[in-house]
Amino acid sequence: MRRSFVRRGALIVAALALPVLAMGTAAAAPSTSKLASATLNGDGSTFQLGFNQVVIGAFKPVQKAVTINYQGNGSGQGRTDFANQVVDFAGTDAPYKATDPQPKGGAFLYFPTVVAPITVSYNVSGLKSLKLSADTIAKIFSGQITTWDDAAIAADNPKVKLPSTKITVVHRSDGSGTTANFTNFLVKAAATSWTLSTGSTVQWPAGTQGASGNSGVASLVKSTEGAVGYVDFSDANAAGLSFASVKNSSGKFIVPNLASAAGAAAGAVVNPDLTYDPINATGASAYPITSPTWIMVSMNQTDAKKGAAIKGFLNFIYNDGQKLASTVDYAPLPKALLKQAKAQVNKIVVPAS
Repeated sequence: MRRSFVRRGALIVAALALPVLAMGTAAAAPSTSKLASATLNGDGSTFQLGFNQVVIGAFKPVQKAVTINYQGNGSGQGRTDFANQVVDFAGTDAPYKATDPQPKGGAFLYFPTVVAPITVSYNVSGLKSLKLSADTIAKIFSGQITTWDDAAIAADNPKVKLPSTKITVVHRSDGSGTTANFTNFLVKAAATSWTLSTGSTVQWPAGTQGASGNSGVASLVKSTEGAVGYVDFSDANAAGLSFASVKNSSGKFIVPNLASAAGAAAGAVVNPDLTYDPINATGASAYPITSPTWIMVSMNQTDAKKGAAIKGFLNFIYNDGQKLASTVDYAPLPKALLKQAKAQVNKIVVPAS
C-alpha cells in the first residue's frame, strides 16, 4: 500500500486513511490502557517525518485523550529544541556530539524507531538507470564533476548513454541528520575525494542549491533538469524521483530499498545507549547509505500525564507502529534492536500523579 498522508509544511496533520490494525488485542500492546489527557510537542528530523505522521495518526483512535504534534524542522533544530526544553521529545538521525550543548533536562534516552535508505536521487531526461560509486558521488557533490557525461560516471555505467547535461547539486540548507549520515558515508567510503568533512551542516561549494527538509530537496530535484540530491527513501518515492544504485563496501551496486536497508541495520553494532551506525555496513546485500533515526526523551519526566503519554506512544511504536513502517517506505527495526528498545521504555521515570 502506498502512503495516503499529506505533508503540509513542517507540521504533521493526522488526517489519514489507513487500514485498521488489530490494536485492541492484549498481545498488541501495552499502549491500549487508556491514558489521561495530555499534549506532547516534538520537533526535529524530516527523515522520520513520514513515519511519524502515520504512527501519530494511528495512535489517536487508540488514545483519544492524547494529542501529539510533531514539526519536521530538521534534526539539528530538534536537538536544539530538546536541549532547551522547548519540546517534550525530539527526532534526530544523528546523536549529540560531545561538543554540543547537552539537554537542560538532564539524562535522556535514544529510542530507535525505523530504518531506511538515503537515496541519491536525480532528474536527467532519458536516464532511466544509474550506478554510482562512493568516489564518483563525492566528486559530484564537491563540484569536481560538473556534467552527467563525465568519465567517472561513464566508468560506473559502461553501457549507458549519458547526456552532457550540466549537474545541479541540491543539498539541505538546514541542520540535518540526513546530511550528517550522507557525508558520513562519503568520509568513510571516499575519504580521498571527499574533503568537506561530515556534520549536520557542511560548507557546500559555490553553485550548489539548498532546500529545507528532505521534501524540499526532493521538490527542487524534481523541478530542476540535471539535478541530483540526497533524499530519504520515503520522500524520494513520494516525489516519484529516480535514484541510483550505490556501490557498497563489498563492491556490489545496491538498489536502495527496504530489504537492503534492513540488511545494513541488522549488521550494525548497537551501543549500550541504542545508538548505532549502519553507514557503509558490511554485507554483500547491504545498501551503504542507510540511516538510523531516533526519538529522544528525557529519562526523568516531570509531568505525570505527559510521561505516561510518552511511554504509551513509544510502546505503540514498538508494537503496531512497526507494522505500519513499510506502508510509508520505512523498514521496521531488526528484532534484536526492537527487543532492546522495548525494554528501554521501562527506564523512563514518571512521577506519581
